Amino acid sequence: MSKIFIERPRLAVVISLLLTIAGLISMGVIPVSQYPNIVPPQVQVSAYYPGADSTTVEQIIGQNIEQAVNGVDKMLYMKSTSSNDGSYNLTVTFELGTDVDMNVVNVQNKIKSIESKLPDEVMVQGVNIKKSASAILQVISFFSPNNTYDDLFLGNFVKMNVFDELQRVHGVGDIALYGFEYSMRIWLDNDKLKQLKITPSEVISALKAQNIQTATGKIGARPTEGSQVLQLNIVTSGRLLSEEEFEKIVVKVNEEGLPLYLKDVAKVELGAKNSDISSRYKGGASATMIINQAPGSNAVEVADNIEKTLLRLKENFPKDLDYDVAFDSTSFINEAIKEVVKTLFEALILVILAIYLFLGKWRTTLIPMLAIPVSLVGTFAFMLAFGFSANTVSLLALVLAISIVVDDAIVVVENVERVMEEEGLPPKEATLKAMEEITAPVIAITLVLLSVFVPVAFVKGITGSLYREFAVTISISMLISAVNALSLSPALCALLLKPHNHEEEQKGLIAMILRFIDKSKDGYTKIVANLVYKSRFAIIAVIVFGIGAGYLFKIVPTGFLPAEDQGLIILQGFLPNGMSLDKTAEVSKQLETILAK
Repeated sequence: MSKIFIERPRLAVVISLLLTIAGLISMGVIPVSQYPNIVPPQVQVSAYYPGADSTTVEQIIGQNIEQAVNGVDKMLYMKSTSSNDGSYNLTVTFELGTDVDMNVVNVQNKIKSIESKLPDEVMVQGVNIKKSASAILQVISFFSPNNTYDDLFLGNFVKMNVFDELQRVHGVGDIALYGFEYSMRIWLDNDKLKQLKITPSEVISALKAQNIQTATGKIGARPTEGSQVLQLNIVTSGRLLSEEEFEKIVVKVNEEGLPLYLKDVAKVELGAKNSDISSRYKGGASATMIINQAPGSNAVEVADNIEKTLLRLKENFPKDLDYDVAFDSTSFINEAIKEVVKTLFEALILVILAIYLFLGKWRTTLIPMLAIPVSLVGTFAFMLAFGFSANTVSLLALVLAISIVVDDAIVVVENVERVMEEEGLPPKEATLKAMEEITAPVIAITLVLLSVFVPVAFVKGITGSLYREFAVTISISMLISAVNALSLSPALCALLLKPHNHEEEQKGLIAMILRFIDKSKDGYTKIVANLVYKSRFAIIAVIVFGIGAGYLFKIVPTGFLPAEDQGLIILQGFLPNGMSLDKTAEVSKQLETILAK
């Protein structure tokens, strides 16, 4: 098999270059994350029933939707929340590996069948069904350093000028905005309604009838006959904008023919659309965004694009309005990846140094050294093809693979060196004969190693998803290493190696190191020889170590992932049920004062 590449070394070089170039291209586009995607796909259903309490929301909306969704194809479990502000949220979790888009369609079809059971007020707001992006990417707070703006202005400004821009950033899955938004609020006076014999439904009907944009037609359009020159579109004032315009809405005409205006029975003000949630940052009012990452996106790239978008938008911010990234998950990811890459280079240097010390010549060191970048960089092309990401698990596999991918190349070089020394053949002929002897062993070594890692790729569940990338990554690197050992390594041996010069090899520091290695090898051989004749001691030692390993396996703490300090503390406090938002804000300010100290 290797004869083809020994006779045509350019072919071997081209194959290795293709693998390396494909890997380099993939390294630039492969997603970056902390861990593999091990979170089961989720679908989120949300609805809103204005004015309803949590019990009503649960009974009217929750029970109907959950009965319909329960048992949808590939569903694992679901979790719902009904709130006193009239909101309802349901999160449906599906089996790992299922198509999230198909899950959305299945949930949507189930809910379509019970929409007639939901109140009209809910259907007007709409039932939203979307893919849930559970991974929090960033938390961004918009605030006024000198407290020039209140929370209502901040929330509305962010909603109007920032929210949509960030939603369009590629890789952003979902954005939750915790801040107020302007809305026209109408507060009915029950005593005046009762005195004037007006019902709330009459007020609502008047609002719908007099706050509407209608298509009023054209003047001069066909079938007008004659010498009509102009054709004009009629534009009328429909939607009301100011408090004064809403106050002049005619609610009813009394018996005397006088109109009763909305201002006569209600208070009209431009206020917050929803005042049940408030946000604070650095001791002042703020509008806070929680940005979730879309599944499969590059976390680092998305965070960079968000930062670029915010810097561009900041140029148009009013004075004394700023933003701050209160939490950024990519900071830890960057540090973790940086440490793994650092370890990767350290391992690479140590492996090359060890090869040089044991082989003794730079020509023999160069051949297995070239196998490392080809195998590792080429692996990225297959990682991208399989939908993997560059994370701490897959990069750890590459760190471990460094010492494995050089084995095949070292076997080739050492055997070629042995044939040259023992039989006195020139490099090309020695390489041909050496490869006849070790082609089958190289393939066997690779298959044995694959038999260790490949079965891990077929483990099911979240654990299997976590370690699948590890197993596949290291297996691919070993396959590329075997290809190199049968193509590039023999071709380089035939080109680079030279016959031995024993006089030069007996001099210098490397010669001393090699003599020390030989003495260590001889000493180890004597120990092994004694153990062969006294096998009972070796068997007893194996049994003792086996029992010790089993005991330690039981007492060592277990966990799904190692605990890592990400430099973040989250405090969550609960007040008694029914506590007002003002009281909650007061307690929050007290906590801020304590933490500031």
